[in-house]
Order: sequence, then C-alpha cells, then structure tokens
Amino acid sequence: MKTTTVIGALLIVLGIVALVYRGFSYKSEDTVLQIGSIKATAETEKSVPIPGWAGIAAIVVGVVVVGAGMRR
Repeated sequence: MKTTTVIGALLIVLGIVALVYRGFSYKSEDTVLQIGSIKATAETEKSVPIPGWAGIAAIVVGVVVVGAGMRR
C-alpha cells in the first residue's frame, strides 16, 4: 500500500471523527495558592471545539490525496 493512500485514508478517518465528536475536553490542575510547602490546587475542565469546516476539509483533502495516490 502506498504512503499517499495511507495518509489520505487517515485524513478521511480523522475528518469523520472530527465531524462526529465536534471537539474534546480535558482536565487541568492549576495551583491557586502556595505558601511554603502547602499548596492549594483547583481542577478545571477545559474544552476544545473542532469546527465543522475542519472535518469537511480533512475529508476533502484525504479524498484528493487518495485519488492522487491511485493515479501514480
């Protein structure tokens, strides 16, 4: 299997995943107060949205890359 075909297929899969999930979230632990060796922390959940156009663009580019790989 050609490298370009694998890359194109990977882009298509990532584009579909981006359209389905529309983003991801993660937890972050921040130090709120520190006095000597005593530390107070707060855990916050942050989210990162993935725009729909990015998923569509990844699918389109993946199809183009797979098509270019098949022509060679």
